[in-house]
Amino acid sequence: MTENTLPTRSDRLESETRRKERGVGLFLRDLVIIFVVALLISFMIKTFLIRSFYIPSGSMEQTLLLNDRIIVNQLQPGMFPVDHGDVVVFRDPGGWLPPQLPVEQNAIVAGIDWILSVVGLSAPDSNDHLIKRVIGLPGDHVVCCNALGQMSVNGVPLSEEPYVSLPPGETEVSKDDFDVVVPADSLWVMGDNRYNSKDSRYNGTTPGNGFVPMDNVVGRAFVISWPLNRWGWLDDYPAVFSGVDEARD
Repeated sequence: MTENTLPTRSDRLESETRRKERGVGLFLRDLVIIFVVALLISFMIKTFLIRSFYIPSGSMEQTLLLNDRIIVNQLQPGMFPVDHGDVVVFRDPGGWLPPQLPVEQNAIVAGIDWILSVVGLSAPDSNDHLIKRVIGLPGDHVVCCNALGQMSVNGVPLSEEPYVSLPPGETEVSKDDFDVVVPADSLWVMGDNRYNSKDSRYNGTTPGNGFVPMDNVVGRAFVISWPLNRWGWLDDYPAVFSGVDEARD
């Protein structure tokens, strides 16, 4: 036979301590699981749906300002077509950007930056990408400039381009004339800051002859997410390009 005895005070304290330790352990375990799941979900969203970029130059002013952050829909052009007026982020087709020197970071900063990039809050590769507005789609005939300083697509003058930023006193929407037909699976893109944008007009000697292969397009920018006082949707101005598709040969 065994003798039943009442637990002593020390036994009760030890039992209570074990329960608290077990509770803390379960809490930490659940916290780690939640963090890992959130990280995986964020990674999947960034990889397949949306991701963040920051604006490293003034070529899209006044639509986008230096160091603005934007959210990009990566389902375009994969599941949905790119359209005239869309603001798109794309990888350098070759020769558009100067060589990028590697930026050295200590291990802690690099680790934090990696985590933020996984969840879409950092964009360490923004300097390897460009952002411009789509003016010409495959098969489009894009010409500039007519007697009024306007650009035309498939013979249709773009009479008003409210997104264009020109220097004081300038009326032509491009400093240099051009006459191009966009090849298959490519885009003709231009910055909104027309006199300060190295876009399709000035990359004719690069491998793509100034055109952006559709495969290089990461996605369509659809919102300015930061700073908060500039939060807003990015317009593609369909009225500007009205009749352009119908006029394509």
